Amino acid sequence: MAMTNNRRKCFICNKDKITYPCEGCLKNFCLMDLTKHRQILNEELHHIINDYDQFKQIFNEQKPSSHDLSLIDQINQWKINSINQIKQKAKDCIETVIKCSQTFLNDIEKRFNDINEQIKQFQRENEFNEINLNYLRNQLRKITEELNNPPKTSIEQDCQAFTNEISIIALEKKPKFNNWNQNAITVAGGNGYGENLNQLNCPVGIFIDKKKNIFIADCSNHRIVQWKYNTTEGQIIAGGNGKGNRMNQLNYPTDVIVDRQNHSIIVADWQNRRVVQWVNQNQQILIDNIDCGRLAIDKYGFLYVSDYKKNEVRRWKIEEYSEGTVVAGGNGKGDQLNQLNFPAYIFVDEDQSIYISDQNNNRVVKWRKDAKKGTIVAGGNGKGERLNQLSSPQGVIVDHFGQIYVADFCNHRIVRWREGKKEGEIIVGGNGKGNQSNQLNVPMGLSFDNEGNLYAADRDNHRIEKFEIIM
Repeated sequence: MAMTNNRRKCFICNKDKITYPCEGCLKNFCLMDLTKHRQILNEELHHIINDYDQFKQIFNEQKPSSHDLSLIDQINQWKINSINQIKQKAKDCIETVIKCSQTFLNDIEKRFNDINEQIKQFQRENEFNEINLNYLRNQLRKITEELNNPPKTSIEQDCQAFTNEISIIALEKKPKFNNWNQNAITVAGGNGYGENLNQLNCPVGIFIDKKKNIFIADCSNHRIVQWKYNTTEGQIIAGGNGKGNRMNQLNYPTDVIVDRQNHSIIVADWQNRRVVQWVNQNQQILIDNIDCGRLAIDKYGFLYVSDYKKNEVRRWKIEEYSEGTVVAGGNGKGDQLNQLNFPAYIFVDEDQSIYISDQNNNRVVKWRKDAKKGTIVAGGNGKGERLNQLSSPQGVIVDHFGQIYVADFCNHRIVRWREGKKEGEIIVGGNGKGNQSNQLNVPMGLSFDNEGNLYAADRDNHRIEKFEIIM
């Protein structure tokens, strides 16, 4: 709370005196009334501490719920009936129930420990105001509500097995409709287009690893660059030797993914019509003679490539890069549900369902595993800027709740669609084409980091933008 001498009317006594502003409530107080104001704040802090102590007592009294105990009883009865064949399965399931419950409680405990540390800091430093107190009060309220409404678990039976196998399903809570700060932070590039290490030239594809390092398909620089977390320039990890088709060169790369199994990077080398793998500056061609658009890799290590000329998506097994298998499209160019028209970005979920930004059809389609046709999950109402439309959609990603995020290219915005809904909602951008922190200029690739922050390849601004999540 900064204090500056200034004769103004005191908010309390309404007299012209030397007053001191409170940064929390933005009001001015004379010295006597400021002291009273501080006393009121101290009393409010004590109320929050009391609420915290009550919550701590409630938390410490938490025991496994009757629901959890009932599940364990059912598992034990199943174990007895199934004798020795499924004893190990029962043990695994019990551990899963306990782990689900303990993980939830551990998360709550960590959060109220964080609040405790903040309270101690406020008391120790005597530096707090209404904003700080409101924050503490809101945090206590949120975790109290979550403690009173823990996630539920249930049992799933499969009667087709040699015995009635069971597994534990931890049901997710209702989707959190997160919000993101509308003003982005530039985390790569943003220094005009160019080939210096602090510059980018039309970045289009991005991949974020667990350490928040950013791998960028720096398309018009014919290179892949890695920007490590919180650095001011990148480093070239593939290409960067001019445009060409030699093994150490790239020609307008459009996408990059990291294969965690062998610590390699895989690149869609667009104009060379090939997919190449780089491991420690050693290169090999995985797939040749393909009009590759974008790439994806699933949890089993299968590689997916969109082919914008054949209007299809193919999947390849690890180390088996011959013909591949068509898993979406492949029925000629068109707008029927079994067709695509210039497929661009792709995303593969945990069930191996494929989400495709069907660029020239101005829609996103979802193809379930082994499906013969897709379903429209975003757009599909012609090209436009209404909330039920898209305009040349590009990057597409899906969160754990099945919510679909699309880089709406020509509308300079990122939109979220919930599957089954008739229109989307603008998440960030949508403020016209521009280079301000709340604007985008033809966004392309999208990605989340492990905290839920949203990244966008802002192509014509030659930068990567990070929109921080608002919890």
